Amino acid sequence: MLHRCVANENRQMRLRTVFYGYGTLEFVLEPKMPPKKKKSSKKVRKLTKAQKAKLQQEEEERRLREEEARLQAEREEQERLERERKQKEIERLELKDLERRDDELNELRHLLEENHAAVTKWKHDAEETVKWERYMRCDGAPDPAVQREINTYISLWQDDPETDITQVLKECKLALQLVEDLEELLKKASDPLDVQKYQEALINLQELIHCKHNLTSEDILQRASENIDIETGNMQTVVKDDKITLCLWANFKKNPRFKGLNFEEVGLGFSLPQKLAVSDITVRILHTRYDHLSTLARITHQGIHTPSFRCLVGDKEIFEDVVLPDQEKTAEGKGGEEDNNAMQQQKADEEVQSIQESEGRKSVASIRSRKSSLQLSESRRSQIQTQVEALGAESDLINPPSPPKTTDHGTQVVDLMQYTPLGGIFYYDVFYLPPQAHKVNGWEIKQLSDTGLKVFHYPTNEFNLDDKVLNRPLVGVSVTLPDFVVFLKTPQVARWDTAGKQWRMDGITDVSYEEAEAKISFKMDSFQPFVLMQETYANLPFESWELRPLGQDSAVFTVNAAFINLSITIKDNLCMLQSECEKGLSHLLGKWMRGPALQKAMLNSGINIFVNEYTDKCISIGDKDPLTEYAAYEQMALFASACAFSLSKWNARCGPEHVVLQVCEHLDSSPVLEKTWSLYLLGAQRCQKLEITEKSETFSPDFYPGSEFHSTFIHMLQDSMSPDGVARTRKSHHLFIDTVQTLLCATRPLVYSKSVCDLSNGLQ
Repeated sequence: MLHRCVANENRQMRLRTVFYGYGTLEFVLEPKMPPKKKKSSKKVRKLTKAQKAKLQQEEEERRLREEEARLQAEREEQERLERERKQKEIERLELKDLERRDDELNELRHLLEENHAAVTKWKHDAEETVKWERYMRCDGAPDPAVQREINTYISLWQDDPETDITQVLKECKLALQLVEDLEELLKKASDPLDVQKYQEALINLQELIHCKHNLTSEDILQRASENIDIETGNMQTVVKDDKITLCLWANFKKNPRFKGLNFEEVGLGFSLPQKLAVSDITVRILHTRYDHLSTLARITHQGIHTPSFRCLVGDKEIFEDVVLPDQEKTAEGKGGEEDNNAMQQQKADEEVQSIQESEGRKSVASIRSRKSSLQLSESRRSQIQTQVEALGAESDLINPPSPPKTTDHGTQVVDLMQYTPLGGIFYYDVFYLPPQAHKVNGWEIKQLSDTGLKVFHYPTNEFNLDDKVLNRPLVGVSVTLPDFVVFLKTPQVARWDTAGKQWRMDGITDVSYEEAEAKISFKMDSFQPFVLMQETYANLPFESWELRPLGQDSAVFTVNAAFINLSITIKDNLCMLQSECEKGLSHLLGKWMRGPALQKAMLNSGINIFVNEYTDKCISIGDKDPLTEYAAYEQMALFASACAFSLSKWNARCGPEHVVLQVCEHLDSSPVLEKTWSLYLLGAQRCQKLEITEKSETFSPDFYPGSEFHSTFIHMLQDSMSPDGVARTRKSHHLFIDTVQTLLCATRPLVYSKSVCDLSNGLQ
């Protein structure tokens, strides 16, 4: 058998021919075998150490990235699981809170209503006691609430010819007490007719008091020639009691070189131009510790701002606008926009009335328990806001301060919302020297005048030509600041505009203030009453605050204000002011008095830490839900005997619907340790303890591990309190609770604190 192979080669395949015996032929295609590579004559390059290190580093980075991605995935998974766990825990706590919600709200309502009923009864009994004591005095003093009696008193005193200074000042003290009683009646009055009646009696009585001062001044000046000073040849005298200081100077010598006189014993002085130094005049400086002119300004300008009177919402009072009879014509001309506002106000009033009828005189917490699931409308929020502010308006203001007035032609009208008169009024007058009395054979002969003291009009007509001022000399005055007030800044001086019945700051020049001597001097172009003023809200906002218990029914409220630090100690229904600043406060420090009386005394002394419905127009504050804020004050007062409360910086970061404050149980009178504070978040629906602390870097609403949710603040606090602490809160006296709550509502520390106001300014 023959085998024969023929190879055909090409680029891709190789043809192989195979011959078999017996004439068989087969062609087979086979893949072409690659040619063998020839060995390269070049050597393989080895990697350097740097390249190996770089490759190793890249490999390490790749491994780390893979590891980081794996860890990130694990963390995200853990966070997801943690969120799910927390969400389930929150749902469990919310369900638990919902189950006991009605019981907690009912318990809180019962506590508040029980305290309110006891306080209301006590106040009613106190008012009846005052009425009975007035009736039993039988001193001839009229009842200011009875118009017939007060009118009879004014008429009889007006006809009384008595001019002896001692007797007149004694009568003035009684009249001033009636003025204060009328002021209190005017604050509480809701009927426009009663308001008008009290205002007329108040103005008439104030004018009569000043008229009596003029009569006694005239009587003294008619005998001035009997008391001429040998050295000066003129008469100067000072009469003083606890209400007024009267300084009189009669010009007998008419010395052209006379420049002025200082009444050293009372810290008052004046200076005159030469024209007056040679005139037949007398100068009077009458300093009254009370301020009747500012009251007149507020009453007179009620046409600019509709007076506010109080009505009841729940168990508290709020302000309500009332149109007086003489304002009806003005009100009739209002446009469609005001009609729309009136409809909205009427709707809000109907809602308030509906709540009032269904709930009676109950607390805000009581209203919330029935409407906790409803969103407050804007009108309702406005009503609650006004309610909180009304509680803080227990001041000596007869009516709310008038809004700012437009300044035109250089007239600087004082805004009594922005500035507060302090230290009383200084009446700076010049009169013609009255005819002197003569004594003949033991008889005193003096000329009687129906017009009384005759005013010497200055500047006289010779200084004016075609209403243009020609070399008008100024009159000067110097005042040592009263020792019963505190001026936090340099006092502002304002003069009384008799025609406009308002205070003005124009027309006062050459003001000089000597802080070391507490003395201010200035010049005016005429003789006018003047007053020293201070910014009303200079102490706001607060730097910090703290309410700390001192024992059963005892606590201390400490405020670090913008210019002064002070504390108010509360014991039952009495309060005592304490401060490191004693100048101007010696008559207040360390004395126990009721809360409203202390608040009035502090305002009159220049220490204002209180707010009203106009404060936010002068101080920028954060927006907080007034219902939540007021509910916090209610419940803080309930636990003030056992828990300490303080400012938290996170209150500015938790949003308008919540408030945050520091709280801890504190059963002794020692200072609170920093580590014992805990943070609590209060909202309209629930309260919770926070996981963060005051030193945390960011705010977080996460609840404290192991804590629960509660519908009320007091039940939230009870979870972490001892049995002794809870028992102390249940023994708190209703007068103590009411006093603490009133003080908190009057100062509103949860809103008027620096952190909240700073955030508000930053957002603006």
